[in-house]
Amino acid sequence: MERLTEIYEEYSELVFKYLMTLCRDSHIAEELTQDTFYKAIQSIERFNGTCKMSVWLCQIAKHTYYQYVDKQMKQPELVTLQSGPSIEQLLIAQEDKIEIYRKMHQLKEPFREVLHLRLLGGLSFQVIGEVLGKNENWARVTFYRAKVKLLEEGKQNEPM
Repeated sequence: MERLTEIYEEYSELVFKYLMTLCRDSHIAEELTQDTFYKAIQSIERFNGTCKMSVWLCQIAKHTYYQYVDKQMKQPELVTLQSGPSIEQLLIAQEDKIEIYRKMHQLKEPFREVLHLRLLGGLSFQVIGEVLGKNENWARVTFYRAKVKLLEEGKQNEPM
């Protein structure tokens, strides 16, 4: 039990910051950090030491975040009446956003993760390269290729 407390104290801030780059909301990042450590405790016997503990925890955090996003996409947001865009415009914009997230989620790694870190996390290419153990140029090229794949996917699904 003491070892688990040490692990939490040592890595909770790192996991929280990583999740902040993904979701950009401190309340959600805090909740997901707690979920991450709960899942880590449940599966600690599967940690075999082939990677750093921080990498293992960030992988759990990433999957926890993806599950959160999937769950949010399945729950339609309530739209309140207000001055500004019409309900129809808001729904169309929400559907477009959901479709883009679906297409992003269908991409293979590392394209999906680079898109998330860049678009949702707002990270620079240099930081993305460092996080993923690559260089800045690799992150730029991978981001560009991911955008091309999304555009190609969008063109294939357009009605003729």
